[in-house]
Amino acid sequence: MKRAFAIAAFGVQAVLTPASAQPLKIGLVDVQQVLQESAPSKAAGARLEREFGGRSRELVRLEARLREDTDKLEKESPTISETDRNRRTRELTNQKRELERKAREFQEDAERRQQEEQRVVKERFEKAVKKIFDADKYDLILQDNSQLHSSAVDITKKVLDAMAAQK
Repeated sequence: MKRAFAIAAFGVQAVLTPASAQPLKIGLVDVQQVLQESAPSKAAGARLEREFGGRSRELVRLEARLREDTDKLEKESPTISETDRNRRTRELTNQKRELERKAREFQEDAERRQQEEQRVVKERFEKAVKKIFDADKYDLILQDNSQLHSSAVDITKKVLDAMAAQK
């Protein structure tokens, strides 16, 4: 078994080694780090916060109001008439329905815009990686950090810098 593995490893090495015997130039990019630290990602996050922050705060305010009104009805329930209790229960049900509708719309809008922003960041990421690939004459650039690797092949910082330099 060891002999078969050694022969297979030698064969792979022979196929991957060019005739000029130059070593492969390999780079690795930590995609998660790029998504968290890149200037375009941070700018996208700030745009989304500006766009959706007000609606988010409004939903929190409506939810707190609904909770307060529900608690108030529970406390006053023994002392108010059944007609008034039924009317206020209907109002609370309508408030809850309205809150759920607004929350669903908010979620859908926020997800759609987040996907749009992620597409833009991904395009910039791919342009930056392609630019580095061509300029530095890499043979292979991997886009994952789940592999064991040497810091010598980690080009994440280069990609972050290239993305920041893009207009």
